[in-house]
Amino acid sequence: MDLSNLRPAEGSKHSDNFRRGRGHGSGNGKTAGKGHKGQKARSGAPRPGFEGGQMPLYRRLPKRGFTNRNTKEIVGVNVSALERFENGATVAVETLIETGIVKNPRDGVKILGNGDLTKKLTVKANAFSEGAKSKIEAAGGTCEVI
Repeated sequence: MDLSNLRPAEGSKHSDNFRRGRGHGSGNGKTAGKGHKGQKARSGAPRPGFEGGQMPLYRRLPKRGFTNRNTKEIVGVNVSALERFENGATVAVETLIETGIVKNPRDGVKILGNGDLTKKLTVKANAFSEGAKSKIEAAGGTCEVI
């Protein structure tokens, strides 16, 4: 959980797409949802997040680092997970999703070299580690970069 991930609870936000102050039959007439009197009932009410001059929460909390816009989220799949395929099969990102090894490929799939492989497979992925490449080729298979 980060500050950037905070979201209102499901169902707590209502649409702002209706006309206020159009008579009591509309369900939002008279005070138009502002209650009776007070600062928030008037025009020129304080902006959201204003805490009456107290240092607001978004300024009290420490801020560190930054979020790189160009980062890629690569999903790693170990060679041991490819053992469930039949001998001579072609393994692509789509087949990994169908078998449930990968749920969401995000920005790409990289095959990693943890575990052993005994079957000859043609593996198509976005990237391969050196260990994974050598294990797949040692078993008689091939690696194709998409």
